[in-house]
Amino acid sequence: MRAFVLTAPGEFAVRSVPAPVAAPGEVVVDVERVGVCGTDLEFFTGAMTYLHQGHAAYPMRLGHEWAGRVRTVGAGVDPVWIGRRVMGDTMLGCGTCRRCRRGGQHVCEQREEVGIRGGRAGALAERLAVPVGSLHVLPDSVDPVLGALVEPGGNALRAARATGAGAGDRVLVLGPGTIGLLVALFARAAGAEVHLMGATEASLAFARSLGFPHAWREDTLPDLPFDAVVDATNAVHLPALAQELVEPGGRLVYIGLAGEPSRIDTRTLVLKDVTAIGVLSASPGLDATIKAYADKVVDPRPLVAATVALDAIGAVLAGERPPGAGPGPKIHVDPGLV
Repeated sequence: MRAFVLTAPGEFAVRSVPAPVAAPGEVVVDVERVGVCGTDLEFFTGAMTYLHQGHAAYPMRLGHEWAGRVRTVGAGVDPVWIGRRVMGDTMLGCGTCRRCRRGGQHVCEQREEVGIRGGRAGALAERLAVPVGSLHVLPDSVDPVLGALVEPGGNALRAARATGAGAGDRVLVLGPGTIGLLVALFARAAGAEVHLMGATEASLAFARSLGFPHAWREDTLPDLPFDAVVDATNAVHLPALAQELVEPGGRLVYIGLAGEPSRIDTRTLVLKDVTAIGVLSASPGLDATIKAYADKVVDPRPLVAATVALDAIGAVLAGERPPGAGPGPKIHVDPGLV
C-alpha cells in the first residue's frame, strides 16, 4: 500500500510499504479521510517533545485524526466489525495499570498513540491497523469528513465542558485555529456568549463568518468580565494573560501547548479562587462528539479548507496552502486520491 513516511525533520516520501495484517485483537481499516494536525507539524519540524523524550523516532507514519471502514479482523475479533464505518481513539493504554483500570487509558504511562508515540503507525496511508477496543462506530449521518473531525472535536468538547459555561456566561477562547473554533462551537451550543482572540485578521474574519461577531486581536480585546478562558494556542505568554482575563471564581482551561515552558503565577490562581484544568486527550469525549455531530448540535464542516492526496502532505506540512483551499484552518487527506 501507499503511505506517507516522515524520515527526518523536513524529509519525507510517499512509499510503497507492506499492508498491515490484523494481529489478534486488532482490525485493519481502509482509511477514508485523515486530518493534518499541529502535532504532525511538530514532528515535521522536529520540535515535538516526544522525539526528545524517546517516545517517538524517525522514520514514522503520522496521522491520528481519521475515519474509515473495517476491512479485516484479527483473531478473537467478532467478524461483525467487517464493513463498519469507524473512527478510533488515538490513545492506546496498556490495559492493566491502575490508570487504565480506572478508565484513564489516555494518561497511561506505557500508552501508545496512533501516529504519534510508541512506534504505532498512523493513518496517513491507505490502510491502518488498530486494536478493536479503540474503535467508535460512526452512524450514517457522520460521513468521513465529520468522522475525521471527531478526534479534534473530542478534545474541544472536553475543553468546552471544562469551562462549566452555559446560558448567561461569557467565554473567551484564545486561538481561532481548529481546536479553538471547535471549542467555540461547543460552548455556543451550550448557550454561552463566546468571544475569540486571534493574531491575524484573516483568522478572525473566518471566525466571524461562522457566526462569532466577537472576534478580537489582543490589542482590541474589550474590557469585559470573562467567566471562563480557554487557551488553545501555542503562545508562551497567553497562559498568564488568560489568568489576568478570567473573572474571580472563574475557570481556566489549557489545551494548547507552547514550544517552550510558559509560566503562570499560582498566587493569582489562589487569590482569584480560579479553577485551572488541563486537557490532553479526546478519549473521554469521543462518543459525545459523534452524537453532537450526528444530531447536528454543531457543524464543523466549514473548518475543512481542502482535501488533498498523500503526495501533497509534505507541501502542506511545509506551510504551503493547497490550490483552491478555502479559508478554514483544517486540511484533510484522502489516501484514495491520486
